Amino acid sequence: MNVLAGRRAVITGGGTGIGLACARRLAAEGVETVLMGRDLDRLREAAGDIEAASAIRCDVTDDDSVKAAFEAAGAVDILVNNAGIVSAAAFHRTPMADWQRIQAVNVEGLVRCSQAVVGPMVRADYARIINIASIAGLRGGAYVAPYVASKHAVVGLTKSLSLEYAQTRMTVNAVCPGYVETEIVENSIANIMEKTGRTRDQALAELTKTNPQGRLIQVEEVAEAVAWLCSPLSGSVSGQAIAISGGAV
Repeated sequence: MNVLAGRRAVITGGGTGIGLACARRLAAEGVETVLMGRDLDRLREAAGDIEAASAIRCDVTDDDSVKAAFEAAGAVDILVNNAGIVSAAAFHRTPMADWQRIQAVNVEGLVRCSQAVVGPMVRADYARIINIASIAGLRGGAYVAPYVASKHAVVGLTKSLSLEYAQTRMTVNAVCPGYVETEIVENSIANIMEKTGRTRDQALAELTKTNPQGRLIQVEEVAEAVAWLCSPLSGSVSGQAIAISGGAV
């Protein structure tokens, strides 16, 4: 019997990409997964292919939406804060609205969802919060300043919460991937092509050069790290920002 069988995980941004891969990987361990996001049709379609999965609409930027979603989800053993957005522009051309929009999702959304579960989690015999950050949360990055700032905040929050709740059975960790082969990265490639006139291969090379292995990370690789952090054998791992970046440091 899988040691995680019967646990319940909420995964924000669960309808595509890393979130969906995490749902599939955890389901393979017998975890009941709850996919949350803004596009309910997409979530339901994704959940339909995963055993013991359900879909709940949730806008992580809205207090009432988060409250209703987590009330509907019930008791949560694992929270994967995956919802996130990015945009690219020169710093001096980035409007304040873009800064606020990215922080609202990537930072404030994570805070809302974590606060929705942390009360019961600190009293539980097992609990995990895993934040999907980015290699951008460990170093800088040109033309994505709001995103970099948001992911640094996620890593900082991870470390702070791990210390604050170290005397409980809850662990809090961050996973920090490099460029992952997802819809977001496809959008980045399209953006590079549009703004620079480069071909798709040239735009892709611009992204993969940040990875010493010269490739995009696969969503399953990120999900595998998340699954390990959910394991009871990772109970002494907390406050860590684990890079999945092909050796980038």
